[in-house]
Amino acid sequence: MTDSNDDPEATIDPDEDGGDPTALGSTDDQSVPDLDDVVLDNLDTGTGEASDEASRGLFDDLLEGEPIFENKEVLRPSYTPHKLPHREEQINNMATILVTALRGDTPSNILIYGKTGTGKTASAKFVSEELETTSQKYEVPCEVEYINCEVTDTQYRVLAQLANKFINKNIDVIDERIDELEDLRSQAREDASELSDTDYDSLSALDAAIDDLEAEKDEFEEVPMTGWPTDRVYSSFFDAVDYHERVVVIMLDEIDKLVEKSGDDTLYNLSRMNSELENSRVSIMGISNDLKFTDFLDPRVKSSLGEEEIVFPPYDANQLRDILQARADVAFKGDALTDDVIPLCAAFAAQEHGDARRALDLLRTAGELAERDQIDDVEEDHVRQAQEKIELDRVVEVVRTLPTQSKIVLFAIILLEKNGVHNINTGEVFNIYKNLCAEIDADVLTQRRVTDLISELDMLGIVNAVVVSKGRYGRTKEISLSVPTEETEAVLLSDSRLGDIDDVQPFVQARFDN
Repeated sequence: MTDSNDDPEATIDPDEDGGDPTALGSTDDQSVPDLDDVVLDNLDTGTGEASDEASRGLFDDLLEGEPIFENKEVLRPSYTPHKLPHREEQINNMATILVTALRGDTPSNILIYGKTGTGKTASAKFVSEELETTSQKYEVPCEVEYINCEVTDTQYRVLAQLANKFINKNIDVIDERIDELEDLRSQAREDASELSDTDYDSLSALDAAIDDLEAEKDEFEEVPMTGWPTDRVYSSFFDAVDYHERVVVIMLDEIDKLVEKSGDDTLYNLSRMNSELENSRVSIMGISNDLKFTDFLDPRVKSSLGEEEIVFPPYDANQLRDILQARADVAFKGDALTDDVIPLCAAFAAQEHGDARRALDLLRTAGELAERDQIDDVEEDHVRQAQEKIELDRVVEVVRTLPTQSKIVLFAIILLEKNGVHNINTGEVFNIYKNLCAEIDADVLTQRRVTDLISELDMLGIVNAVVVSKGRYGRTKEISLSVPTEETEAVLLSDSRLGDIDDVQPFVQARFDN
């Protein structure tokens, strides 16, 4: 008799009695039960019925409602639409300047100005994509590289990021060429006549060409984000750009942030490099919210950088309505928006200097709020809630990024308001401020400097500080909060230093102490 453990072909007969009356499939007529049945049995609550509550996941209720959005990404600032309403003139101006790149010539440098949300970046990216698409169509080597100077804000980082982009592109070009030559080599080994219409008269010449390309590839060393002398980074960028013939447009978004942080050395180097390049040509497209940032540039940089200037005016409410309607048609399903939603979003954003980004944020947030309420339609009330939410988010971000001393001054004002003090004056704020500084071991500034910090909070819209006359007692500032107390306090207490204060009551009681 053969032992089933020794026989790889041995199987268990489901109809055979294995001796265990509780074993699966041990009855005469039943087959092995489905595993799904076993799993479901394990969910039995003991009453013989599977529990719906136990089997429902955290997101099941949220997924029950029909989604309002068809494509939410269309409402984000990063999205580049195929058509930009009311920016045809600026787009045509850019295209007229950049078309020379398709003829192999160097386009003029361009400076683009306009307030936040006026379509500068979206228009520039749209034109850039069209430029690269057309260059491929006509087989003209033309490339656009985008750098956000709010993130990449030093000369080293800008040059390193650009260098690495071109190094990687060059390596791809070399790899492609090596693959072509290796294919040719394989064919030539079988039939030497394959070399007859090429630049190589022998297999050894072909091998040498492949070796040369491998050596060139090894010379391209990626630039680290720190550690090299700036001259070496610039040299790597220069060599990478000039590796083969091409026209390069370098788009520097928020260019004023780069100048503010690092001066104009980067712009000077970039605007002058064409005189040294042999194979390629470089053009700069700068985008700025600050119309006056060129006042701080070296005159030579200013003259070369601002060869062409394009200004983007703010949108009015009607233009914003057109923009929102075009995006909403793609972003939302069917008739998800009531008639007053888009006009209200446009009206709110028109108050914010014609900011289309703000209008899109409002519309997207209103849709998210409606979806959260599991309502099929986005209504006017959702827009008003969205306006409050976005404003609160702005306040939270501003407060979170305040310097520590400003946070302490703001915390002092909040403590006074929470304890029912009206018409708060600078002296009261200063006295609580001093005690708070002592509690968290922070430096104590002079009362004059604290007054300056209150003025800065006033300019940010966080407090309202009005100078009032006290007659023969002189003048003082009466201070009140302009932002929600509870939310602002929560943001301040999230700072580890202020969060360590256990009992604030003694500070308020001592507000008149000298």
